[in-house]
Amino acid sequence: MTTDLRALTPADWDAWYGKLELAFGGVAESAEERALWNDLTEYDRSLGVWDGDECVGTAGAFSFRLTVPGGASVPTAGVTMVSVASTHRRRGVLTSMMRRQLDDVRSWGEPLAALTASEPAIYGRFGYGIATQQLRAEIDTDRVRLSVPDGTDDVRLRLVKPDAEGVPEACEAVYAQQVAVRPGMLARRPGWERLMLLDPESDRKGSSPLQCVLARRGDEVVGYARYFNKPDWDAAGPKGTIELRDLEALDPAAYAALWQHLFGIDLTSKVKLWNRPLDDAWQHLVSDSRRCDLAPRDSLHVRLVEVGAALEARTYQAPVDVVFEVEDAFCSWNEGRWRLSGDAKGASCARTTDPADLALSVRDLGAAYLGGVSLASLAAAGRVRESRRGALAEASLGFASVVAPWLPHGF
Repeated sequence: MTTDLRALTPADWDAWYGKLELAFGGVAESAEERALWNDLTEYDRSLGVWDGDECVGTAGAFSFRLTVPGGASVPTAGVTMVSVASTHRRRGVLTSMMRRQLDDVRSWGEPLAALTASEPAIYGRFGYGIATQQLRAEIDTDRVRLSVPDGTDDVRLRLVKPDAEGVPEACEAVYAQQVAVRPGMLARRPGWERLMLLDPESDRKGSSPLQCVLARRGDEVVGYARYFNKPDWDAAGPKGTIELRDLEALDPAAYAALWQHLFGIDLTSKVKLWNRPLDDAWQHLVSDSRRCDLAPRDSLHVRLVEVGAALEARTYQAPVDVVFEVEDAFCSWNEGRWRLSGDAKGASCARTTDPADLALSVRDLGAAYLGGVSLASLAAAGRVRESRRGALAEASLGFASVVAPWLPHGF
């Protein structure tokens, strides 16, 4: 097979994106969604594989900044829009795109790549490890009660149109203050606020248009929640569902006030969550977690493109001085031994000829990188091997994050 792998041009976008839609089931997105993704596409960071005049492979890489433990915002390639035509599978198309893309990311000086996967089994062979999970839940608000902290009643709530003047900006300001707090969060560049406002009627499936409630303390917006209300009835009466899109708050009282609002909306008996942190605090406000139907799911897959730079970019909650033997068949420049020395103030990581303390693949190093996956748990699965006694405990404690890493939205 003779194919042409090349950077995307604006003239190619419709054909390129159409092939992506076909690969994901063939259902065309709304004009609103297509316009947004067209505007957000970074052409010089996007790839297409062409067989003659037909696009048979797609891949993109947004230029993001990702929060890592310690609060630093690290340049990261947000891998996205990856597809291969069903007629060209098992011909090396995906591998060729991953090869070119990781070479490009390295040349751009970005130490990390990250993605969300439609099929999690695909990307491990390219060095991506599952670094964050998202919590899903369905809360029975007829039976579950909230216990809220002092000050909750002092927070004023107002329903507003999500796109009303000043509202998106107020929500983005709250979000921006949260980004440095939790590993895995993305600093949203201009234009990305539109993603959280997408509301094509074809996607509602009986739900209301997107709704928004702001939490205020005085004149300051201290939180917000955006959600859909899906009404339903049976012989016993109303049993509607609130489907939460996103919620952020700057303090416990504002946070609790927003959840209290969601629980108390008339004619509803459920709140559904599709993507919340594993340690989301509402779990400590509810009276009965068994009636919340909790379920985790993989979210952000992380790939260390430059091992030394990536490990230096974060801090470590306990002192670490460990030599890693890193296996990386796909990006051979990472292969070998690296000495990591770091603590809560900073870190250094450089090549060494010293004996290895721990051996692992770059995939598992990526899984542990944001602090949500324990090196000790990977070792228990045989994926990390300890050569110096005590090194595993030392590294596991140092790599851990105070809060669970979390990706608040896809890309």
